[in-house]
Amino acid sequence: MAAHVSARQGMVWVLALATFLSCAVAGTGRLEAKQRLEVQRRLRRLNKEAVKSIESPDGDIIDCVHLSHQPAFDHPFLKNHTIQMRPAFHPEGLLFDEKEVAAQKRTPSIAQLWHQKGRCPENTIPIRRTKRDDVLRASSVKRYGRKKHRSIPNPLSVDPDLLNENGHQHAIAYVEGDTYYGAKATMNVWEPKIQQANEFSLSQLWILGGSFGADLNSIEAGWQVSPDLYGDNNTRLFTYWTSDSYEATGCYNLLCSGFIQVNGEIAMGATIYPISKYGGTQYDISILVWKDPKEGHWWMQFGDGYVLGYWPSFLFSYLEDSATMIEWGGEVVNSEPDGEHTSTAMGSGHFPGEGFGKASYFRNVQIVDGSNNLRPPSEFGTFTEQSSCYDVQTGNGGHWGHYFYYGGPGRNSNCP
Repeated sequence: MAAHVSARQGMVWVLALATFLSCAVAGTGRLEAKQRLEVQRRLRRLNKEAVKSIESPDGDIIDCVHLSHQPAFDHPFLKNHTIQMRPAFHPEGLLFDEKEVAAQKRTPSIAQLWHQKGRCPENTIPIRRTKRDDVLRASSVKRYGRKKHRSIPNPLSVDPDLLNENGHQHAIAYVEGDTYYGAKATMNVWEPKIQQANEFSLSQLWILGGSFGADLNSIEAGWQVSPDLYGDNNTRLFTYWTSDSYEATGCYNLLCSGFIQVNGEIAMGATIYPISKYGGTQYDISILVWKDPKEGHWWMQFGDGYVLGYWPSFLFSYLEDSATMIEWGGEVVNSEPDGEHTSTAMGSGHFPGEGFGKASYFRNVQIVDGSNNLRPPSEFGTFTEQSSCYDVQTGNGGHWGHYFYYGGPGRNSNCP
């Protein structure tokens, strides 16, 4: 009798386990189906109908999308927006900066890799196509194309708990204490080594307004290596914006509605080519972001004459008026793999003391003042969380005007 009861109990347990596993599998299936649907919706929203598509040598697909069909116009406030094809005003002094012209003549030209396979037709803009795997690499479908919270370097903070918040580390120069209406700099382009796929390395300028709390406004532009975002280790042109410290607004490039692109030759998020070589040829890019004093929008220019587009002023609160801090420099994510500092490189991966041809630099650093004049800052400060890992050194003079070298290798004998 006991054996009979035991056998029957065993059957009950088997049936219960089978039911549980069946439910678990069904639940997982439902979750996977829901995720697939979310990914498909996101891809449909991001990948607009193309007039022409170009396959880049690096595997990217560049879609040539009509100006009026770009992602910006998914924004409810932009439904009836008239595209402004050029700014009403450039900063004074932009076209007559003799130091910049002289420095540019000494530097080889740079382009984007996809240009080798073609160009987009008139009245279209090039958009890097988002693939399913791009979205799946993100922490969630919702967070795709966004930075993690609070990754802005705050050089005015003395709180040691904030120095490596979220694992972000920096080596920057900055100005603060005034009102600013733009910034410009030229930076050489590298392909820094990334230790882990969830880390990145970038070099950029930041236009900042508000406090370093939840109300922070930021416009950012530069180059980056980000395996998580792009699925490779290529060096890519990027932009970013947020009006609430990376919480719910903003994104990289054109991965949400906001930035309005008007240029048909440069693709946000596309590979920059060629790049600088250690001890060899140096390639650099110039980036200018400024506030048009007439319309109030924040415009971006890449290189000598590529006016890329603008962030409408209504996207922001503090930056609707002006910026209160400008930063230039490098940022990496240090996830401390195996309990040690990451070996992800910043810039060239070499310290500033190695100088030209070996270290990464920003040169001809300038700000736009309240009179719409492009001029060197009267002085600027520097900031780095751990100078034994990544450092920064400033200088002034000659064709480079205000400049600084920055970067480093990350983990080394002095940065364990």
